[in-house]
Amino acid sequence: MQVLSVASEAFPLIKTGGLGDVVGALPGALAGEGVTIRTLLPGYPAVTDKLQGGETVHSFPDLFGGTARVLAGQAGGLDLFVLDAPHLFARQGNPYVAPGGNDWPDNPLRFAALARVGASLAQGLLPAWQPSVVHVHDWQAALVPAYLNYDALPVRVGSVITVHNLAFQGQFPLSLLPSLGLPPWSFTIEGVEYYGAIGFLKAGLRFADAITTVSPTYAIEIRTAEGGMGLDGLIRQRGGMVHGILNGLDEAVWDPMRDTLLAGRFSAKSLAGRAANRAAVQARMGLAPDLAAPLFAVISRLTWQKGADLLPAIIPPLLANGGQLAVLGAGDGGIEASIRGAAATYSGRVGAVIGYDEALAHQIQGGADALLVPSRFEPCGLTQLSALRYGTVPVVARTGGLADTVIDASPMALAAGVATGVQFAPVSPEVMEAAIHRTIAIFRDPPAWRRLQANGMATDVSWRDPARRYAALFRSVAA
Repeated sequence: MQVLSVASEAFPLIKTGGLGDVVGALPGALAGEGVTIRTLLPGYPAVTDKLQGGETVHSFPDLFGGTARVLAGQAGGLDLFVLDAPHLFARQGNPYVAPGGNDWPDNPLRFAALARVGASLAQGLLPAWQPSVVHVHDWQAALVPAYLNYDALPVRVGSVITVHNLAFQGQFPLSLLPSLGLPPWSFTIEGVEYYGAIGFLKAGLRFADAITTVSPTYAIEIRTAEGGMGLDGLIRQRGGMVHGILNGLDEAVWDPMRDTLLAGRFSAKSLAGRAANRAAVQARMGLAPDLAAPLFAVISRLTWQKGADLLPAIIPPLLANGGQLAVLGAGDGGIEASIRGAAATYSGRVGAVIGYDEALAHQIQGGADALLVPSRFEPCGLTQLSALRYGTVPVVARTGGLADTVIDASPMALAAGVATGVQFAPVSPEVMEAAIHRTIAIFRDPPAWRRLQANGMATDVSWRDPARRYAALFRSVAA
């Protein structure tokens, strides 16, 4: 069956987080299930510059204020449709944020245009190519099911929306309704209206034939007032249409035996190559080359959601217990400043690289002892999956996909030999500090630590089972 995927980013072409990883990995994962995916992406320079065989398959004389084309081609191992609309997407850098740190003011028009073209492709814009299902991702593509609904064509293609993070909802003023091509009668509680504004994500959740989230626990959490972020009532109303399908990891990208970004390669049978990665990370981060120090790491957006604001409080007890800390990430300016300050205060024990570096991320996963993931909420999370595969023990908050993917090293789990990491809750400095102390205690018991690493590396973090579940859902929706 053919599926049209509509998204605002896809690895390896353009990526700001886990959304890009998932959109980039699903086509390959689903190929083995008899599902062929073609992905519609915005024509950012990062995409158009790499597009091969870019053939114009449709032109728009006026799409939301300018001319546009749909290009068909391949890039980054993906079969693509690219919305080449220079007035909307010919911008370097972050796809959502303008220089200076504010969102692009025309974001509602940019991503409504993406959704409008996605809906048209789903409805037969190209007679030679007709998908059975359209799969949309997050608020940037969430108007596709709304357009399908209000177009009211005799035959409507089924739609699935995946929520990667409910916190990002795409809310915009009512005054934009005509500009978005939505009819006046769409602005109701049963339509696109959301607290007096136009809700892109709300519209997708309302009109899609099925809703998925990226972990079973997150699918439960978003039904609650605490986790639903204002949308829990609608999500409960959709009931049986909500499915939690855990993300997978691209094992071709994350393979410690073949990873060309690593300083030293290794396997579950021989971890000797991890020492070279540890040394590379310590050198890059300005950390003392201390082999006995448990090396903790953070690879994350430095935001409140990710619990990064708690790091300054746990650094002193972590160091007092003989540990080191390496931080790779960017985000809130205040948190960035506090991390830089800690690196200056505890030179040689705390290191930071503010920004993102794909090679360094791989080396950290291949050389650190433990990965801290103190997220206050986490739909799925991918860094803990990489950590498991690379023998770095994840120390995670007990929430969302983190709870689903890491088995806590409780006394019973340790005795049974099934633990893969350390969980803690609630997310507070005191509880996180206790989790770190517990992790270091296991680290100082080498046989127990090796068992944690071995269990983690034996965990199936692939797309195999998620791909089967997505394929079954697509066939159900198509039927």
